[in-house]
This record gives sequence, structure tokens and C-alpha cells, in this order.
Amino acid sequence: QVQLVESGGGLVQPGGSLRLSCAASQSIFSIYTMGWYRQTPGKQRELVADITYGGWTNYADSVKGRFTISIDNAKNTVYLQMNNLKPEDTAVYYCNRRNLQSDINVWGKGTLVTVSS
Repeated sequence: QVQLVESGGGLVQPGGSLRLSCAASQSIFSIYTMGWYRQTPGKQRELVADITYGGWTNYADSVKGRFTISIDNAKNTVYLQMNNLKPEDTAVYYCNRRNLQSDINVWGKGTLVTVSS
């Protein structure tokens, strides 16, 4: 069973930047999409951004122009560069791997991002 380990969360002031990393214990193949989701208390987990093995990306409207997702297939790692952070970006961020053939999802344990002055 693949494991996804997130890192890079923390406390940052509004307007600041953070880069999240997600290291997968297995190789990332073309049948998978890798993504970042976030969740706040009392709300459903929502998609932030995802990326295919070939590099096609998709972003939530709320983060377009501020966040960038990227993938390093050689390192089995997915990144989320977050710039111009806002207090409403505060959430637990989860890494996700979705099998495009079976639709099976694997989740990391999450990393907390807090945007506050």
C-alpha cells in the first residue's frame, strides 16, 4: 500500500508563501492523478489543485494565480507552491493519489497551514 507523507505546513503571515511537499512511497505512474485538497472544521474536503503524470493541471478558482502544483516523477514527489496566502487559506492540506482506472483514492495524514498575523 502506497504511503503519502506531506510536509511544509506551518504558520505564515498574510501575503506570505509556503511550499508543501508530498512524498509517495511508490512510483507515480500515468494511471494516477496527484492532488492537494484542504479541509477546515465543519466543512467538506475540497480540491485545491491536481496534476496528471504528464503535467496537466487543474486549480480551484480560489487559488488560481496564487498556487502552483508541480510534480517530480523521478523523486515521486508532488509540490504545492502557495504565494500571496490569505487567512481563508488556513486549513489542513491533504495529499491525494487517485487511480484513474479504479477511482481508488489514497490520502496522506495532512499538514496544517495557518495564515494569520
